[in-house]
Amino acid sequence: MGWVVIVAVLLMTILCLLKVNVILAIIISAISAGLMTGLGFVESVELMVSGMGDSANTALSYILLGTFAAAISYTGITQILVNFITRVLTGKKTMMLLALAGVASLSQNLVPVHIAFIPILIPPLLKLFDKMKMDRRAVAVALTFGLKAPYIMIPAGFGLLFQDLILTGLESNGAEITLHQVTLSMLIPGFGMIAGLLIGILITYRKDKATNGARKGTKIETDDVVEEVTFSKKHLLTLVAIVLALIVQIITGNLILGALTGIIALFAFVVIPYRKLDQVMTQGIAMMGTISFVILVAAGFAKTLQETGAIAELVEASASVLGDNKPLIAFVLLLLGLVITIGIGTSFGTIPIIAALFVPICLAAGFSPLAIAALVGTAGALGDAGSPASDSTLGPTSGLNADGKHNHIWDTCVPTFIHYNIPLFIFGWIAAMVL
Repeated sequence: MGWVVIVAVLLMTILCLLKVNVILAIIISAISAGLMTGLGFVESVELMVSGMGDSANTALSYILLGTFAAAISYTGITQILVNFITRVLTGKKTMMLLALAGVASLSQNLVPVHIAFIPILIPPLLKLFDKMKMDRRAVAVALTFGLKAPYIMIPAGFGLLFQDLILTGLESNGAEITLHQVTLSMLIPGFGMIAGLLIGILITYRKDKATNGARKGTKIETDDVVEEVTFSKKHLLTLVAIVLALIVQIITGNLILGALTGIIALFAFVVIPYRKLDQVMTQGIAMMGTISFVILVAAGFAKTLQETGAIAELVEASASVLGDNKPLIAFVLLLLGLVITIGIGTSFGTIPIIAALFVPICLAAGFSPLAIAALVGTAGALGDAGSPASDSTLGPTSGLNADGKHNHIWDTCVPTFIHYNIPLFIFGWIAAMVL
């Protein structure tokens, strides 16, 4: 029955490539997986819905982070950053792409708003991108790097949550390892991400590309895309609110409490009038609501595959064939991780599943704890970039498609799949061999 996983994920991928709505593609694939394992239509739907609750915490976190980001945007401080990028980096495509990757990286560790900043920061820059003839696929590659590499390599913010999941997964399945060792094990796969970023922006998408609808041969001017904003007391208080949100998130390890603290602080400091509360909440839900629901449905898909035993049988069948051939085992496990994660769409939701299945196989084959951590972490990260259901692709698309000129599958998912999954696979395999 292990073949069900492959068929279900391929079905979801094909439907998305045919431009079927992501949510519908996941629902159809989940029901199909249930039917293939002997469940009825009603049972398949009920199993999928029961699994949606597993990601309720994550979905609520994103809604509140979206509200926090909308509140921050209301203060005008985001426009200061847009102004800086526009004035300093206009005409400097490579530097702008690296800067966007850097800003996205900060959203994972320093200011953990994750993808919530993208719909606020990117749309004001789209007109400038078009005038610079910048390939938006390069922007998607830069943004996705910032959404993935920091949580893979740095044990802070989302990175701490991700590496804690790896640690817990290994310990609960019989492997002895420390958080510091987990961090070390993920450095080599992280370097694969860096290689993919540089290849994408320096080689693959380096050439000029006129976006549909953009005016060709237009002189680049920033006056029409920059609104002058002077740094003021309210911007200082906004920074204080961001710091408070970060501190609470680090102390409690809870993104919901962190985002809630930031929102309350902005209103308590009267940076945002209380009468605007409903408006800000509505903007936050509108910004992150679709992505949150995709994550919920993806969790239901994962539950269906897990509860029917399809994933377990796929791994067990692979183990019986591979024996103790370490290079081959590492290759196949990473391939399975890619298939599983691209279907589920979230590294964080995949790690517990992969750890429970992979650790016993790796221990039996004689892999070191660091090598196992590298395999589990890389297998979980594989597929996050490139998955139609992943927030690492949905986020960039939400900003780049603000004017309707960016396709989610072909302009975000395919470029990020190529530039990150391939190097992650290679560097993850190397890590499993040398650690």
